[in-house]
Amino acid sequence: MALVRLKVNVTGIVQGIGFRPFVYRNAVHRRLTGYVRNMGDAGVEILLEGDHRAIKGFMQDLRKRHPPLAQIYEVTTSKLPGKPEHAEFTISRSSNEAESVGSTIPPDVAICDECLMELRNPHNRRHDYFFITCTDCGPRFTTIERLPYDRESTTLCEFPMCRFCHSEYADPVNRRFHAQTIACQQCGPEAHLTSEDGKLVEVEDPIRQAGKLLSEGNIVAIKGYGGFHLAASALNDQPLTRLRAAKHRRQKPFAIMAKSLEAVKTFAEPSREERDLLCSHTRPIVLLNKAKAIPLSDLIAPSLHNIGVMLPYTALHYMLFDEVKDSAFVMTSANPPNQPITIGNEEAIKQLSKTADYFLFHNRQIAHRCDDSVIRLHGKHAVFLRRSRGYAPAPLKIREKTKRCTLGLGGELNNTSCILVEDNAFISQHIGDVENVETRSFLEDATKHLIRLTNAKIEVVACDLHPKFITTQLARELALENNWQLIQVQHHYAHIAALMIEHDVQDMIGICCDGYGYGTDGQAWGGEILLCTRESASFKRVASLEEQPLLGGDLATRYPLRIAAGILNKKMDVEPWLRENEQLFPHGNYEIRTMLNQLRSRRGIRQTTSCGRVLDAASAILGVCHERSYEGEPAMKLESIAKEGKNKLKIEPIRKGDRLQTTEMLYKLFEHKSKYSNPDLALYAHSYLAKGLAELAVEKALEQGIKSIGFSGGAACNEILASTMRRTVEAAHLNFLVHVTTPPGDGGLSFGQSVVGGLLQK
Repeated sequence: MALVRLKVNVTGIVQGIGFRPFVYRNAVHRRLTGYVRNMGDAGVEILLEGDHRAIKGFMQDLRKRHPPLAQIYEVTTSKLPGKPEHAEFTISRSSNEAESVGSTIPPDVAICDECLMELRNPHNRRHDYFFITCTDCGPRFTTIERLPYDRESTTLCEFPMCRFCHSEYADPVNRRFHAQTIACQQCGPEAHLTSEDGKLVEVEDPIRQAGKLLSEGNIVAIKGYGGFHLAASALNDQPLTRLRAAKHRRQKPFAIMAKSLEAVKTFAEPSREERDLLCSHTRPIVLLNKAKAIPLSDLIAPSLHNIGVMLPYTALHYMLFDEVKDSAFVMTSANPPNQPITIGNEEAIKQLSKTADYFLFHNRQIAHRCDDSVIRLHGKHAVFLRRSRGYAPAPLKIREKTKRCTLGLGGELNNTSCILVEDNAFISQHIGDVENVETRSFLEDATKHLIRLTNAKIEVVACDLHPKFITTQLARELALENNWQLIQVQHHYAHIAALMIEHDVQDMIGICCDGYGYGTDGQAWGGEILLCTRESASFKRVASLEEQPLLGGDLATRYPLRIAAGILNKKMDVEPWLRENEQLFPHGNYEIRTMLNQLRSRRGIRQTTSCGRVLDAASAILGVCHERSYEGEPAMKLESIAKEGKNKLKIEPIRKGDRLQTTEMLYKLFEHKSKYSNPDLALYAHSYLAKGLAELAVEKALEQGIKSIGFSGGAACNEILASTMRRTVEAAHLNFLVHVTTPPGDGGLSFGQSVVGGLLQK
């Protein structure tokens, strides 16, 4: 029998998902000796000693039968000289050595079926234990302080295992063999309930008591895996009114957590694909179409056709529903306005005591904030609105290796950061709007942690072209501090570059529609058609929407009547219309006089090609939304009513050169308000924009001999726009491409920036 010694290094997501126990069992089964250990670069090192046929079988199983959550990117092997040195196979102490790049620890994972059954089994040791986990489920990313992924490197280090847990941890046939989050009632984290001022509420079962308090109309701040939620009854208007006032969210929709899939069907109409997504191990919030009659409060998602729903993803969540009749609770991220999600117990009392009536705490520290992910389906196609819990920091695989290790810092709104290293793109958890010191600090801390986790050696930092963004300032500081090259990337080019690499195409005509992006001419872009080629490593703006006035600058983005007035003024005297709507302006007659003077003088009015602002204007003209209280509100509400519309108006997009005219379309809405219904007019506005932009893009693609047309930017989340464009493009026998693994909005901007800096920049 020929004995072989083989060293194996595995990179990928191979720590924190039961990979070492799998290797151990595989090796012992084949009577191999040696060891397996975690490495400081998030990879795994294996030493095998034994018969070469046994080792060959081991290697086949390594690739084909690994744990379901494992992702193997690369396996390297090297034969070692000498005779076997080990009498048995062991799981050895982890090493701090970090040689490879591109591995990372897994995202947080929803409770598995086996743990859920144990939770419900009165004869099981972990019956009713809120922090029940195993190697296949539970928190990962939000627990890790440093690599390698061992208990002492996580926030579980404060909870020494009891004898029972240690016996399972050391048992090779147990599914908790080397599960770093293993715990039970005797040795693990504990939950407790307090009043709004942090005083302990003495109850036997704090979790189920919290569920009762929610059902009775109280607001409860609940500590989860990656931060606090503010929870409330989904049936009772009173706590939701209070919650909206506390969070300054007059209209922005709340997400809800439903008790079960059966409960979801009482208020929504999930498709098979949506049901699968709801029940997946990632458990995102999924935007579902509302049922015709729903037993929930209208205050959850006012004037929208859909509602954000998730299922319980921890034992604690399941237990909240046990002794109440409620089918769902509102469950929204707990944070002060414009601040990151709250994670600390003392921090929660300080920040949330004026909002929450009670706190449901546990005493495990949260290492890193991580909000819930949000996904919408366009037919059977999933669209990320937010990629975070359940997905971050798992990488996206790209089809070529980067020329330079690049960090992208995103833009200003809905931000993330991204590291492009070799053929992996690691996108951080959701950061939010980087508009203050707190979110800047969160972005910087999350980015530095991601660099440590991936062992990345950054060479280039990429950011937005806008000179005043906080992320641009941070990029300059990091470049200077670390001697990194700084690259600024135009906003819409970053969107289209991300789409090109995601689909591995060399050339693309990209339609990019959103609210705002700083253009190369310093103007406000947002409805652009770009020619992007890999060979030239550049882009060219080949068409756009018509420029329209932003009457009052940033005020126009908040009050879309201003945008509508500026556009309609090109075709009519807007004064009578403005006077009719005087009550809709914060400063009434004075504000209207100021606007009219500005329109007559034509001085100091910024122009924009933004698709988002055109949709806002349409929303205002139809009386759908007169004030934007959250990002995208007028356009989202316009889409909701357009879903009920019928194509009664003839769609004839008007162009002047390479610009799609929007003045005539909006004037037509105004003229026909009494003749057609709002849903029909709202659908007309969507169809006009989508068909007009798609026809322009097709024309440019045929001129250049390009086969692929992509759609990106925040407006690509709009199902009507995307489906109408798809029909137009595919009718011309061209490929229509949309985002599959990254958000089309600004949550994917950092990926596009890193792509430009690491792959496309010459």
